[in-house]
Amino acid sequence: MLNVLKIALRNLARFGRRTLLTSTLITLGIVSVLLFVAVAGSFKAMMISQFTDAVLGHLEIHRKGYVASIDTLPLNLNMKPAAVERVEQALKKLDAVEAYSTRVKIGAMFSNFTETSSIRVNGIDPQAEVATTPMLPGRIVDGDKQGLVLKRGEILVPQLLARGMKVKVGDTIVLVATNRDGSVNGKTFTVRGIVESVTGPSGRDGFIQIDDARELLRMKEAEVSEIAIRLKNPAQLNQVYAQLSKELSGTAGKGGNAGTAATANQSGNAGPAGTAGKGGGNGGGLEVHTWAQLSPFASIARMIDLLTLFIKIMLVSIVLVSVMNVMIMAVYERIREIGTISAIGTPPRKILSLFLAEGLLLGVGGTALGTAIALAAIYALNIWKITFNFGQSKGLILSPAIGAADVLIVAAMVVIVALLASLQPAWKASRMDPVTALGHV
Repeated sequence: MLNVLKIALRNLARFGRRTLLTSTLITLGIVSVLLFVAVAGSFKAMMISQFTDAVLGHLEIHRKGYVASIDTLPLNLNMKPAAVERVEQALKKLDAVEAYSTRVKIGAMFSNFTETSSIRVNGIDPQAEVATTPMLPGRIVDGDKQGLVLKRGEILVPQLLARGMKVKVGDTIVLVATNRDGSVNGKTFTVRGIVESVTGPSGRDGFIQIDDARELLRMKEAEVSEIAIRLKNPAQLNQVYAQLSKELSGTAGKGGNAGTAATANQSGNAGPAGTAGKGGGNGGGLEVHTWAQLSPFASIARMIDLLTLFIKIMLVSIVLVSVMNVMIMAVYERIREIGTISAIGTPPRKILSLFLAEGLLLGVGGTALGTAIALAAIYALNIWKITFNFGQSKGLILSPAIGAADVLIVAAMVVIVALLASLQPAWKASRMDPVTALGHV
């Protein structure tokens, strides 16, 4: 086999210009694909983290029907304490869960005593919320970031609303909300900070403590609108979804606030977090949703995966056409040579392996060089720090990275395609009649 490779290498060197052009084409294809996979993967991971780490968490649990009516923030679809306790017990059993946060969501009127506007408010437990969405403190663009991000009687105001209403840190404002029974209640708050908006649902929400929210709504029980969940490893999203859905299935809490969560309809993987399909875990009382089911930007993540697939298909096509073209020309130009080695007793399988070895060397050489250049380029991009803006988020730093598995898959794909492209010309060469080949002009 070593002799075959030596001969194949010598033959490729005989046609140096053609070999160089083909290898260059394969190298450029490898570089383009690996760079695209690294940059696109980094962008997708960063985009997903803007939702999971800043707003949504990786998973959320709601009472059935709440998400369908989420624009109106229906108070009659809050989870009762019995259901909340049941969910918390299920979460504590899952080692993959890093943190969770209970929230009360309110639609209210925001007044600075001069003007009035509408606002969406999240009532949160500050410590649990920061553990679940760790980017929240970093979104505070003005105000005290030390200690608890929020205390009783304080509010974090979304940046766009603060600008429009000319509200500053330290100002006193009033929130007016309608309770479940239709009565109206108001409560004054001190502006603790101005929170930067993020792209997507809940990106322009304000924050108050959950006890303040319940007081504002005059809740008699510790109700919850949703429970946001953060995972230790986002790659376990699908697995935790299924486990949590199974754990909550068949639960019958008071007031229909517990129920069955069906198995997720997952349509793909979105990098550091899975991308779920349509619908949620539906049941008699509770629904389990992934971040992708709650964010319209999940379609962008799926589009990135689709573009990556198309780029890989293009690479396969380039390698297939270029290697097959080289090998067909090699066979055509060396017909008499093939006839000579066949006439002196070289078996067909030896001729077949010779041409396959040439295709293999083309694929391996181009792949090795392309991989080395691509990894060097990825390293350089991480040194130079590419920054870009995404929605309301400014100055995001792109950190391209690619896993060993992706590199190996692309490299193996190119080498295998190069071998397959060599197969037909090699088979034709091995089946030539020596007499006919020697008489070829």
